[in-house]
Amino acid sequence: MPASPVTPPDRLAALLGTAGPAGAFSARRTASPDGLTLSVRGVGPIAFPATAEQAEQLCSVGRPARFGKGEQTLTDAKVRDTWEIPTSLVDIDEQRWLETLRPMLDHLRADLGLPQGCELVAELHSMLAYGPGQFFAPHQDSEKADAMVGTLVVTLPSKTAGGVLSVEHAGRTGTYESSPDELTFVAFYADCRHHVSPVTSGHRIVLTYNLLLAGDPVALAAEGLDQDLVTELGGCLDDCFAELSDEPARLVYLLDHEYTQRALGWDRLKGDDVGRAAAVRAAAQAAGCEVTLALAELQETWSAVDPEESWGRRGRGRGRYGRYRYDEEEPSGGSGSGEYELEELIDSSMTLDCWLDESGEVVPTSLRISDDEVCATTPTANLSPQSSEYEGYMGNYGNTLDRWYRRAAIVVWPRRWTFAIRAQASPCWALDRLAGLLRAGDVAGARRSAATLASFWQVAPAAGELVVGRALAVAWELDEPDLAAMLLAPLRVETLAPADAPVLARLATRYGESWIRERVNGWFGRNWLSRSSLFDKQTPDWLASLPAMCAALRATSDAGGVLVGGLLVAGVWSELHGWARGLLTYPAARDRRKYLADLGPRIAVVLAGAARLGTADLAGPAVEFLCRDEDDVLDCAMSTLRAARATAAGQAGQQVADLDTLDTLAAHVARRLEQQLARPVRAADDWSVELPKGCDCELCTTLVAFLDDPVRRTFEWPLAEQRRRHVHSRIDQADLPVDHQTRRSGRPYTLVLRKTDALFDRDREARRRAQEDLAWLTH
Repeated sequence: MPASPVTPPDRLAALLGTAGPAGAFSARRTASPDGLTLSVRGVGPIAFPATAEQAEQLCSVGRPARFGKGEQTLTDAKVRDTWEIPTSLVDIDEQRWLETLRPMLDHLRADLGLPQGCELVAELHSMLAYGPGQFFAPHQDSEKADAMVGTLVVTLPSKTAGGVLSVEHAGRTGTYESSPDELTFVAFYADCRHHVSPVTSGHRIVLTYNLLLAGDPVALAAEGLDQDLVTELGGCLDDCFAELSDEPARLVYLLDHEYTQRALGWDRLKGDDVGRAAAVRAAAQAAGCEVTLALAELQETWSAVDPEESWGRRGRGRGRYGRYRYDEEEPSGGSGSGEYELEELIDSSMTLDCWLDESGEVVPTSLRISDDEVCATTPTANLSPQSSEYEGYMGNYGNTLDRWYRRAAIVVWPRRWTFAIRAQASPCWALDRLAGLLRAGDVAGARRSAATLASFWQVAPAAGELVVGRALAVAWELDEPDLAAMLLAPLRVETLAPADAPVLARLATRYGESWIRERVNGWFGRNWLSRSSLFDKQTPDWLASLPAMCAALRATSDAGGVLVGGLLVAGVWSELHGWARGLLTYPAARDRRKYLADLGPRIAVVLAGAARLGTADLAGPAVEFLCRDEDDVLDCAMSTLRAARATAAGQAGQQVADLDTLDTLAAHVARRLEQQLARPVRAADDWSVELPKGCDCELCTTLVAFLDDPVRRTFEWPLAEQRRRHVHSRIDQADLPVDHQTRRSGRPYTLVLRKTDALFDRDREARRRAQEDLAWLTH
């Protein structure tokens, strides 16, 4: 089978593997202890190596080392078992110590691959003492200062067995033992996972330092770049973007080290990332590209099995393992390969969740990246996941392992697409930039920039992330209907607020009725009003604000304002009417009327919105529906009137609905209630039950004959199972006051139907409710 052709991104990743001198992720040096004068209050000057008595004394003045988990600060000897001596008790002759520490830090800087001209600065973090059996589980340090890039562990001379420090990164591991007569310096980058094995004899005593980086390593590394390499990398970028001239394109190169948002910056890159970043920046400049740093989250889903589970009972359950912070350090979850056997990669995805803006500030984003946009020198498979979650076998799914990784990335794109690329990452940034161009009078420039958004803006994360007022204002100022329509396409009606009324009115006036009608209809979208919000006791916030929105639109004194308000009222009524029509077909009468009544407060909002616009005709379709001569609709109409009255009582001086509209509706409801009450009361011996129209099969015909009979109360009906099931479903769906049980004797079994006293109870309750409603209306 022929090999796949090497793509330009793959070539670029391979070339970057040769960029800059190779640096280690961890490094070890030793020095004489003569330069360290150390004493601890309560113990005295520390000898090198420390005596057993001194070591025991250090443990006695220490406290169990703590760790953080979420918002909690905990101690757990199963994870971190060591003694921490408060730094307030530690006294070091700093002037003498720096004579040893400073040159040592410069050697370690070079070992870690940081360019000359940078400086590592060490800040004392803690003093720790490990006794026999004590250890530190696998973990990962977090940055405790903005400039922190790593950790320095200085192990004091001691006659110790065990207590080996192991540091791991990208599938490689370094192990470091202490020296019996020298100071041992081990430096490693903060994202490296590391652990201390249990001490088997003696004591391990260490000083830990936060390593801060001074200087700009990427800028310094750029001074020594191989220009032939930069030229070749620039050619790769040209090839990457050569065929993508019609729409925004980018390349995402994944770095090896992990970074938090706090530590993301060109001047805080680590190890091999430094030389590679310098090379990419130089190549991007030569190729006419822009470049920035970002943080990416990668998720992989694998088919996997737990090796401890037998084939007969595989995995019914789930478990999550990952990293937590321990004393602001995080134990790692590891790759999971030792716990689960990976079989096949099912799915993967990558999202950029923050990046550096033009000013160098870290800004949040949510940008999905496709596989063909990504390349890396070090495959993600060589790294350890930040967390993992196993889903055991659950019958028809499961035996999967989800793994999450956090990687820094360099994002490159052609300079001509800068606006569009940054707009994809931050729609709010794009709106601000367009507004700035328009304020400066550069309408043509704003239009050119806005046009570059067309290929993706309609799927931008609109509802919560676009600042609606900014989008509406920019759409009006562009004074170009197609661009304005594109810009506003992602909006949703529930994101509109009364404060947006003036610009909505101006948009309608500038672009015309058909344009604004198409926009508003699109903002309603599909199923914008969910069933849960529709029948919740609390009216959804946006729907409740519709009257205020309509009042604000009318107050603009712009014909476009009333037009937009009418479209909003009509759109809301269209959705409510659709729900009402569906509910009228609901088979169970009590539930049907209850749900229709629940629509009443929402319909009252429509009437109030129409009234605030001063256009009674807008309420016509709703009133026409509520005035239908159907008992089911009567409950909805009554609920609407009660809601309108309650709103009026709570909003004194506010017009909640047109008075003529309410009078018309109230008169209709009163007449229908009087008609209901004029009907004869059900006779004590009238056992007739009405079955809603529906199926007219032979079974239902027989059922209707029994139900219509005013005398007959019971019916014993031999039926096969499928036929019984049909009768059961008709009775249950209609919520009839009929008991239906199967007597399981003989063949076929007998379905026993019995009309219950609930028939009369329901009639009495309906009459009582009608009397109360009529009395309320007359007052």
